[in-house]
Amino acid sequence: MKLHNISAALLLTAMISTNSMAQKTEKGFVNLFDGKTTTGWHSYGRNLAGQAWKVEEGALHLVPTGKKEDEGDLVTNKEYSNFHLKVDWKVAPGANSGILFHIKEDAEKYHQTYSTGPEVQVIDNDGHSDGKIPKHRAGDLYDLVKSSSEPVKPVGQWNTAEIISNRGKLEIKLNGVTVVSTTQFDDNWKTLIAGSKFAKWEGFGTFTSGKISLQDHGNEVWYRNIMIKEL
Repeated sequence: MKLHNISAALLLTAMISTNSMAQKTEKGFVNLFDGKTTTGWHSYGRNLAGQAWKVEEGALHLVPTGKKEDEGDLVTNKEYSNFHLKVDWKVAPGANSGILFHIKEDAEKYHQTYSTGPEVQVIDNDGHSDGKIPKHRAGDLYDLVKSSSEPVKPVGQWNTAEIISNRGKLEIKLNGVTVVSTTQFDDNWKTLIAGSKFAKWEGFGTFTSGKISLQDHGNEVWYRNIMIKEL
């Protein structure tokens, strides 16, 4: 092969490799994660992202260090009200995490993201003890609504979660399957909260606008292709 052909081939290979790692944005969506940095995110109650959140091969990879200053839930810099969120996730064996939304970031009043934000569960159903609890399994609206089915993939494989919150109507999808459909902020929502562990938590599930979070539960987890469309 001639030299210029070799160079062209190498360039094409590099372009294909780069494109395969790039964050692909669907029509109407914008990326919340650029695949290279933690720009647009910070740890809850802080200014920057904790060092436990690594960016590797186009994904956010939580590598627990055991040091409090390195860890903490990631939250978006921006608040969102009505939106369609898409996130790819996978967990290590025995891991637990979550995707939270409508979070009121007031670290003095609300100490954690889950103090105010509902959570879509991200977990190894069989390897973590929480997976034995109803409404605590992958795709569940944590402690509020059990998934209608469990289309979750085996541990170590990528899943796609979608959260669609639009003027009180809430839909959660896992790998293209609608697993939760409910309403927020009405009497039904209040009943769900009253029957959960959050019943006496002031402010939980009451904010119609807030930040989005990726939970640090102290276990290894990966997130990628994080994109949102405001509705």
